[in-house]
Amino acid sequence: MISVLIADDHAMVRGGFAALLSAQPDVRVVGEAADGLEAVAMAKRTRPDVALMDVRMPNLDGLEATRRVIASVPGTRVVILTTFDVDDYVYTALRIGASGFLLKDAPPADLVNAVRVVAGGEALLAPSVTRRLIEEFAGRQSIDEREALRLNALTPREIDVLRLIAEGQSNADIARSLTIAEETVKSHVGRILGKLHLRDRAQAVVLAYESGLVVAGRPSVEVRRSRRLRS
Repeated sequence: MISVLIADDHAMVRGGFAALLSAQPDVRVVGEAADGLEAVAMAKRTRPDVALMDVRMPNLDGLEATRRVIASVPGTRVVILTTFDVDDYVYTALRIGASGFLLKDAPPADLVNAVRVVAGGEALLAPSVTRRLIEEFAGRQSIDEREALRLNALTPREIDVLRLIAEGQSNADIARSLTIAEETVKSHVGRILGKLHLRDRAQAVVLAYESGLVVAGRPSVEVRRSRRLRS
């Protein structure tokens, strides 16, 4: 069973999500919180697999609540609930460890799938939205040389895989792009996350942009060429 905590200051949203998820045979709703402080306290008490966290809540906003939940309940993965698909808060949430985001008006099937995907250890970043989100906000960041140095731990093939992850490609897409088996891609992804001490693909995407491996608005082939010239 996947245990889920729902945090949203609108009772109708909480109730609707809870009813939908409780109807699933593999999901159990362990709590509903109306604000950030309540969400953190409830997460510590129930230790859910997944926390659905609204960004804008009273007493403590969803970002700080996410930060506290991740710090105090490491096994809980947080999905940010937002009204808009491109939002400053979402990028910040990914940086502090959220596993992805979901639009509040997404179809019911998407909500159920989101819980299962994140509980399974994957990041909830649709390819069509990943590039819009990360390029919009990571493009404002200067390259972090410390983050760039972390990439030295990766092999050239792992660098290729990380770059494609940042471009929003799924494991199947990456397998086709690199002409390798999907199982091999999964192994590469696992090693990348382990070597870089990342929770999931969401943090890998952020690191790829902040390190300069992928540059917003520039094709990855140009980035590869510029990195070779610098080396």
